[in-house]
Amino acid sequence: MFSSRLPRLAWSSLRSMSNVAFATTRPLQWKQLAPPPLPGPTFAAQSSLPRLPVPALADTLAKLKETLKPIAWSENEYADAVKVVDQFANSDYARELQHRLEQRAEEPGRLHWLEEWWDDWSYMGFRESVVVNVSYYYGFKEHPAHLPQTPLHRAASIVRAVMLFREQFKLGQVPSERTKEGPICMDSWRWMFDCCRVPGPGVDWCVSHAKAGDNGRSGHVAVLHRGRVWRLDPWQNGQLLSLDELQRQIQHIYDNTTQEFPGVGVLTASNRDVWAKDYRNLAADSHNADIINSIHSAAFVLCLDTESAPTLVDHSRVLWHGAVDTQSGSARPRLGLRNRWMDKPCQFVVLADGKAGFVGEHSVMDGTPTVALCDHVLDLIASPDFASSSPSSASSSASPPQPLDWHVSAETQQAIEAATDAATALVTSQALNVVRTPYGKAAIKTFGVSPDSWTQMIVQLAYARLLRSLGQRRQGGTYEAASVRKFLKGRTEAIRVVSAQSDAWVQSMDDASADVARRLELFKEAVKAHGAYARAAGNGQGIDRHLLGLRLLVKEGEQMPAMFSDPVVKRSSYWVLSTSAIWSKHFGPYGWGEVVPDGFGVAYMTGFDDYLQFTITSRTEMPNAEFCAELERAAKDLYDLHAQHSSSAKARL
Repeated sequence: MFSSRLPRLAWSSLRSMSNVAFATTRPLQWKQLAPPPLPGPTFAAQSSLPRLPVPALADTLAKLKETLKPIAWSENEYADAVKVVDQFANSDYARELQHRLEQRAEEPGRLHWLEEWWDDWSYMGFRESVVVNVSYYYGFKEHPAHLPQTPLHRAASIVRAVMLFREQFKLGQVPSERTKEGPICMDSWRWMFDCCRVPGPGVDWCVSHAKAGDNGRSGHVAVLHRGRVWRLDPWQNGQLLSLDELQRQIQHIYDNTTQEFPGVGVLTASNRDVWAKDYRNLAADSHNADIINSIHSAAFVLCLDTESAPTLVDHSRVLWHGAVDTQSGSARPRLGLRNRWMDKPCQFVVLADGKAGFVGEHSVMDGTPTVALCDHVLDLIASPDFASSSPSSASSSASPPQPLDWHVSAETQQAIEAATDAATALVTSQALNVVRTPYGKAAIKTFGVSPDSWTQMIVQLAYARLLRSLGQRRQGGTYEAASVRKFLKGRTEAIRVVSAQSDAWVQSMDDASADVARRLELFKEAVKAHGAYARAAGNGQGIDRHLLGLRLLVKEGEQMPAMFSDPVVKRSSYWVLSTSAIWSKHFGPYGWGEVVPDGFGVAYMTGFDDYLQFTITSRTEMPNAEFCAELERAAKDLYDLHAQHSSSAKARL
């Protein structure tokens, strides 16, 4: 879920770093080093899941031509694009590339023809900062009212609940995720705990410290406060510390971290090649290498922030990229990123005012598993008996958390300062706004429309009006993430939202000659087209992953087919709108960054009965506020269109 980037990675960069005091070499088969799936309900369905199919070439190219029509700037440009697609479709070379892809899918031992490519081309080879560009966040609603409303209690509750959930997962007792169609792949869950992304020159990888056969009654948490790293051991002598004892442990961290410490964590927000160099220098000191190992092997990271977030937007921004404190009295702002380790797949954040949330690293795990994690954890915390758990025998003799203080050389200090400057420039270049509509899923369903399709059409109408107000043409397409976890090791596929049908409906909404009946007819056709593209993508019959596979099988010395350089074909996968939806009853904020410089990130939730929520991100030079205003107008116009029709229908009865 979420990502729609496709950076161009030079395969020659898949090289290893020389070993220093700490392992900095990417293993050739790094994913296979993670422990295999555990016996039990969690992974019970894995062996029965089908493999991701290779779509038929003719089907993909036919769908491609359909999606080019609304992207083209003129009939002549569209005709030229269709011609080049047809030339490719009728070529022997296209059939050869398709044959190579089918052969790859059938190679012995290969479970997923796309997995390695997707890991490196979409994530591990992406060299810009993971902050804004890759990571994502969920903001939690208020701590349950029957519990103490303190950051201390909230932090301790999260630690205890996550460790209880992790124990069940380690035992293989967490129920497998399912949809209405059946079980879905749980493979990426192996990278949820005890893992970390590792920076390398040109390409990264992930390392898992999970141990086969682990019963979950061990493991530590890396806690960050004011830039200082602590090791907290919630399991002691095979027992989980009580909630009261965990509060004492975390209070010890608060009490013994009253000053600012070197913000080494901000290095993880750097350009990946810069971070790889700084990482190597940092790890050359064996003491620092031990700290890195403690962070990498931690079950997860807990960030105890000194900042508060009075508004929904503030809450979003602190989670998205950390706070920026310009009142710190230093020549450089104090960044919340000093208190993060952005390479960890799971970071829980607790603010000074008790607000909390989750920050995810996206490279080996999409959003749906971490939504499930947060739901389990927050449900457990809200349960009536959670706070009344009896003290464990380990609590009376519990060892306190241990500080892990870096050896900061002059070189590392310079790196921290440079990383702070770069991160400040990045986060201050970003705009973020939140839109909530005055109606939600309940009203939409009374009109007999899929809330997801409804919301996507709001986005299309709003963006078209924005472009018109700016006197601009459409510069790219709309990406909606579709899960393909019904397949073994499946992750996502792109739903191409822009269609000839959606364009026709959008135009009708500002066409005075189009009456209500005509607009509704066109809307139904647009929703039908969106549903068809979404179902195809979810069934592994999308366009973009297939085209990627064909392109990557062009061998050195062979000419890249002209289709891939056609301006309309390229424009159709330039994601000016990157959209995706999740939902949890526990979430308020939710979002991530735009994926192209002149685009918008559109994170939305359709699961609440009384509102739809959009989080819109972009660079500050983009008309973010204007787009939000158009979303509000489009949402009202779409509701009024259906309400007017319903009123007319009732009047005729």
